[in-house]
Amino acid sequence: MKNQQRMQVPRIAIFLPSLNGGGAERVMVTLANAFAARGYAVDLVLAVAQGPYLVNVAAAVRIVDLKAGRVIKALPPLVRYLWQERPLAMLSAMTHANVVAILARMLACASVRLVVSERSTISVEASRAQGFVERSIYALVPKLYTCADGIVAVSQDAAADLVCFTHLPASAVEFIYNPFDLELIQRRAAEIIDHPWFEPGQLPVVLAVGRLNQAKDYPILIRAFARLRSEGRLFRLMILGEGELRDTLEALVAECGLSVNEVQLPGFFSNPFAYLARCAVFVLSSHYEGLPGALIEAMACGAPVVSTDCPSGPCEILEGGRWGKLVSVGDLDALSKAIDTVLSTLPAQLPDVRQRAADFEESKAVDAYLKALGFEVPQRALGLALG
Repeated sequence: MKNQQRMQVPRIAIFLPSLNGGGAERVMVTLANAFAARGYAVDLVLAVAQGPYLVNVAAAVRIVDLKAGRVIKALPPLVRYLWQERPLAMLSAMTHANVVAILARMLACASVRLVVSERSTISVEASRAQGFVERSIYALVPKLYTCADGIVAVSQDAAADLVCFTHLPASAVEFIYNPFDLELIQRRAAEIIDHPWFEPGQLPVVLAVGRLNQAKDYPILIRAFARLRSEGRLFRLMILGEGELRDTLEALVAECGLSVNEVQLPGFFSNPFAYLARCAVFVLSSHYEGLPGALIEAMACGAPVVSTDCPSGPCEILEGGRWGKLVSVGDLDALSKAIDTVLSTLPAQLPDVRQRAADFEESKAVDAYLKALGFEVPQRALGLALG
C-alpha cells in the first residue's frame, strides 16, 4: 500500500538546516506549502526541526526531523531518508545544506532529481567563511555543484556571481525570484499592532527587518538615524530581528546617546507585515544579499523604501531606483539623505510600490521551481517567474 501511494502521488523533499528565523527558511516553507496545495506529497527534511517557522508549515506537509543538530552531521540520516523514501525530486537550500544533499544522493545511489538553491551572493559568503570546515565547504562547491541536476539562484546578479564562483557555464545556473504570498501578506498587514509607537499622533517610524548579523550592516543605519536626530529630525527607529550582533548593536545605540524611546530592537516577530504597513519608511542597509525578501515584503505592504545598491537584488527589485531610493553600500551621507528625503516627501508623491511587488506573486515562482524539479506545469507565466 505504501509503495502504491508513492507511485500515485509524486513526493518532493525540501532539505535545509532548520526553520530558524530567516528569509531562506520562510521561502522554503512557502514553497513546501504551495507544492502540497497543488497535490504533491511534500517532506520538509530538516537537520534539526526547530525554529519559529515550524508553526507556519501546512498540515499537509510532513516534517522529517533528522535530529542531527549541525548540518554536516545530517549526512548519514539524509542518506537513510533518501534510500527509504525515494522522493522523485529534492530541493536543498543554502550552501552547506546543498553540499550535504549532493553527497547524500551519491551515497544513497538514489535516482532522485536534485536541485540546489543558493540564497545569497556566494562569493561574498565564501570570503567571510571562518574555520576549516566552513572554508572546505565553499572549496567543494565548484566540483560538487556539477553533480546537481539543477542550480538555482534568487536573482540575476546572484546567478552571475555563482557562475563566476563555480566556473560553470552560464546555462547551468538559472534564477528564480522568491515566492511571496501577497494575499497572506496583505491579510497579516491588516492585523492590529500592540505597540505605543504605532498609535495615532506618534512620531514616524523608520523600520528595518532582518537578522542582526554583519551582512545587514545595521550600525550604519543606527549612525544615520543618530545623525538625523542630531539635526532635529523627529522620528524613531525600530529593527525587527534577532541575531549574534544584538549586544554590539545595543552598545552602539548607547554610544550614540540614543534612548529606548528613540531606538528599539524588540526581537523576532512572526508577523512583521503589520509593522511594515504602518512604518514611514523601510530601510535595507545591507552589505550584500541574494534577493532581499524583506524589501519585497515591505513593498507589498505599501511601505516607501530606501536600500543600499548591494549585491545582489535591490537594483533588480527597484528597477534601478524607479520604485525607491538606492544608495551606495556603506555611504553614511547618502543613506541619511535618502531617509530624510523620503520622510519629507508627501505619500501621494511617492511611487506605489505595491505595483512592483505584484511581479513577485507566489504562483509564478512555484511554477518555475516545479519545472526545475522536473515536473510539468501549466503553460502560463513561467517567464515572469524568471524575471
